[in-house]
Amino acid sequence: MADDLRPEYDLAKLKGGVRGKYAKRFQQGTNLVLLSPDVAKYFPDEQSVNDALRSLVGIAKAEMRHAN
Repeated sequence: MADDLRPEYDLAKLKGGVRGKYAKRFQQGTNLVLLSPDVAKYFPDEQSVNDALRSLVGIAKAEMRHAN
């Protein structure tokens, strides 16, 4: 396999990574999202993020039904 890594990449900074860590999730259609630090402090885990987003979806649907 040819080495097509750009010369400006510092391989020393890449140590400790796990190749394919999220590959299975990606194939399943999972979206990975990086939260800004000010937002992340309110969400300790993925369940809390999902619960909050589901609440917002419910509110938006209710508002749409109310507007029609």
